[in-house]
Amino acid sequence: MKSARRAAFVAVAAAAAITLAGCAGASGGGSGSGSSAGTGSGDKPYIALISKGFQHQFWQAVKQGAESKAKELGVTITFDGPASETEIDNQLSMVQAALDKQPDAIGWAVLDPEACIPMMDNIKAAGIPVVEFDAGCNSDYPLSIAKTDSLGAGALAADHMAEAIGNKGEVAIVGHSQINSTGVERRDGFVKQIESKYPDIKIVDIQYGDGDHLKSADIAKAMIAAHPNLKGLYGTNEGSAIGIVDALNELGTAPGKLAVIGFDSGQAQIDAINSGAMAGAITQNPIGIGEATVQAAFDAINGKTPEKVIDTGYFWYDKTNMDDPKIAPVLYK
Repeated sequence: MKSARRAAFVAVAAAAAITLAGCAGASGGGSGSGSSAGTGSGDKPYIALISKGFQHQFWQAVKQGAESKAKELGVTITFDGPASETEIDNQLSMVQAALDKQPDAIGWAVLDPEACIPMMDNIKAAGIPVVEFDAGCNSDYPLSIAKTDSLGAGALAADHMAEAIGNKGEVAIVGHSQINSTGVERRDGFVKQIESKYPDIKIVDIQYGDGDHLKSADIAKAMIAAHPNLKGLYGTNEGSAIGIVDALNELGTAPGKLAVIGFDSGQAQIDAINSGAMAGAITQNPIGIGEATVQAAFDAINGKTPEKVIDTGYFWYDKTNMDDPKIAPVLYK
């Protein structure tokens, strides 16, 4: 059965490549545990999912969505990831381990868009379809990616920062990565929006804490000391944002004295928003990302070409709308 599926996949991939080429010519240019025991058996498809990490609630929510969709479709999945989002080599080892199990498809949230390329070539040689989630590899082999429009989300964060500080003043960014596409795009979306729409706001510093709340707290404290006129701080993921809040708590800063804009959800950020320590945050739809990834992999196994980019959406939330029927389902705790 697996050989038949892979033969079908190779045919679909080849057809998709021809179609894409035609379009281009026309236009000119500590690991997590698996969510299901074992691998696929008999005719039951097996999909191996490798995330960026397990230290944030975001990835647990992605896993929840993947498990829900796997149950619905009747497939077996495993869901693994390194202890932190800086462990690139560890993640590559996990992908190799998944490849060794000869799954019917692989879903991969890539940590380093360049370091992944040789491994992606190995997966291609094995004839196993790949779908990506959250962040991708600089390879044309994967069939699709389920992700947030991080540039748009970063721009939305900038708009709310501007509103919170009265459209003028100094702000800084505590980023989680200057390598991974999500960190780069959430930063760039914010920076470009500030520079193009808010001439009286100056970004005085950008530093990176690897999504670790302790490192991010130390960075935030250093920024506050270096820039006494600072009016706002933007954290580009869950760990970055919580690090900023922790820093303000350690410094004894009154809630609301500095505007804090976060990214992602989780109980700690929800509590910070409710207490006034954080103005609000951008949430993604991690459950939807997990669901879309498994669906795309399932489609690939069955000879269907999934949508190339699956935009799973993003949303602003604060004290005024956390209970909104459109917002509450995408807030994970």
